[in-house]
Formats: sequence, C-alpha cells, structure tokens
Amino acid sequence: MKKLKNPFESIPGYNCFGCSSSNHQGLRMTFYEDGDEVVSEWDPDPHFQGYIDIVHGGIQCTLMDEIGSWTVFVKLHTGGFTTKLTTRFRKPVLISDGNVTIRARVLEHRSRIAEIDVKLYNGRGELCSEALVEYAVLSPEKAVAIMNFPGPEAFYDKD
Repeated sequence: MKKLKNPFESIPGYNCFGCSSSNHQGLRMTFYEDGDEVVSEWDPDPHFQGYIDIVHGGIQCTLMDEIGSWTVFVKLHTGGFTTKLTTRFRKPVLISDGNVTIRARVLEHRSRIAEIDVKLYNGRGELCSEALVEYAVLSPEKAVAIMNFPGPEAFYDKD
C-alpha cells in the first residue's frame, strides 16, 4: 500500500470534516492506494458513537462518502460532488473493536457520473456497512477552478 498525501492541507481556510488533519472535531482520515482501491484505516473515538459503543450511522456514511471523493481524486484524476449515497448497514461497528478499515474502488465511470463501491470493516475484519456512492465528475479544468484540484501527482510523494 502506498500512502497518499493530502495536498489540500496548505490551502488557507481548508478544514474538511473528513480529512483535514487540523480539524480536531473531524474524522482526520488518511488514505492509501492499494491496487485499484483507495483504503483508509480509521480509529473511532468515543465521541463518534451513536448508541453505547457503536459508531454513529451518520459517521459511517461520512467515512464512506469521504473515501469515495478521494477515489475520484486519485483514480479518475479530477474532483466531483456526491449526488447519491445508498448505504446498507449490515452489523453494528463497535468502537471497542478498534480500527475501522474502509475500502473503495471505481465501479463504473461514464461521461460525468462515477459510481464508487465502498465497504467498511470493523476491527475484526467483518463487513459492517457498504455504500454505492454516485459522483458528478467535473472536467479537470472545472475541478481546478471550483475545488482547487492540484492534479493527480500532488497526492504522491516524489520518490
């Protein structure tokens, strides 16, 4: 697995709830590339719980939406916006189980729409939630103008 850089961190005012390392109320997700997938390992803090010891369903959706966005950045080399998020909760995600693993891949990309398949596993490696995330994909020019998209090379360290 290859660690991905967050090239947005240097933009003034950047404070993404999902991936900003400086948003102490946020998820502070980090990402890796593993073949055709984008992967995140996330350690759930107790303040993200819904019911006792269970990661809130809305937080799970946010984790899956955020990694979907990063999949568009890294795999499609542009930016986009979520248009639909269809989620299936299979079993509770217990905070006490430790790190959650989220894996995403492009399922289909046609014209301006991309479908991203996302799976969320608990600390024991069991599939707990999954989502089909649909994105409106921007042209590279619009991604630069609207989202400050830095280009695909910005997500990798120069080796």
